[in-house]
Amino acid sequence: MNLYEIWFSRVKLPDEIKNQFLDTLNTPEEIWEYVKNEGCIKNKTISKAFNSAMNTEEINKIIDVMGVKGINYVTVMDERYPKKLISLPDHPFLIYYYGDIEKVNDLKAVSIVGSRRCTVYGRDSAYEISSGLSKHSVNIVSGMARGIDSISHWGTLNNEGFTTAVLGCGLDTVYPRENKRLYEEIKLKGCIMSEFPPGTPPFPYNFPLRNRLISGLSDLLIVVEAARKSGSLITAGRAADQGRDVMAVPGSIFSKNSLGTNELIKDGAEIFVDMEHLLDKLNIISLAKNDNLKKVYNDIKMDTIYNILTDTPTHIDDIIRITNIDISILYELLLEMQLENTIRCIAGNYYVKINGSL
Repeated sequence: MNLYEIWFSRVKLPDEIKNQFLDTLNTPEEIWEYVKNEGCIKNKTISKAFNSAMNTEEINKIIDVMGVKGINYVTVMDERYPKKLISLPDHPFLIYYYGDIEKVNDLKAVSIVGSRRCTVYGRDSAYEISSGLSKHSVNIVSGMARGIDSISHWGTLNNEGFTTAVLGCGLDTVYPRENKRLYEEIKLKGCIMSEFPPGTPPFPYNFPLRNRLISGLSDLLIVVEAARKSGSLITAGRAADQGRDVMAVPGSIFSKNSLGTNELIKDGAEIFVDMEHLLDKLNIISLAKNDNLKKVYNDIKMDTIYNILTDTPTHIDDIIRITNIDISILYELLLEMQLENTIRCIAGNYYVKINGSL
């Protein structure tokens, strides 16, 4: 663990300003050497922020907690850093994490947010969407809050999918406490991350900062239920600013929890229609379409095999050479064709055509 990296992450300045220093001076250690030279930084507020963060006692406490609790971290200089965040001008320099952070870069991601006091309709919608996407290897990102967040995480985990929880506190704090089991499941099967160092309580002002990462990590943000002036609408606004697509689940005009989502749709957010529509939006072929395509491809391959066979026995090696079909797939196709009584296998791995057509 690098003392300078943790120091730089603790500097209480806007990330845009810190990133400007990093662009110029390359590493936190170089920035610290620059800061130590009196007069280099004319702005007293910035100078004070850099110097006050260099509290070695507090930094060593963080390092100790990380060691005891097995907390990892990754900086923007590391190739494992979430790539979708790099495009944000206010991306954090350092992210603390549990779990498989490399998979965050490997998968498409959809963020799902919504009301903490959700309705049955909202619960069912969030679970249906998250479970459906997880079957197509989509990373479901949310904030592990009560309501829609938690349901979205569970919908993914219950279908053996991968999910990422972004916290508004240190990783050594489970918030809300009722989500202890969910926290442990995501830690084991997904990824939990936070820009806040261990020991940081869930202060209310942390959550708007956290929300920019929830939207920033996604290819698409879905708002399931949201009242007017809710945190989910703030996240949707950040997503739009970040160039992410925003989708909303429509709701009853009589439900307060749908006022925010319906207004999002009125203002231009895409409406969630069904899973097929969502998968098309993400350029993902659904499992049903996959099955249909597989049948079409197999029919074409069986036509090819049938057309090269005659009444004269043809050896399996010659079929492989002519059709260029992988042997494991070829054996399946040949078996199916025998069951359909269109070809016959004779001794020595030779095959002949049975008169007729496929």
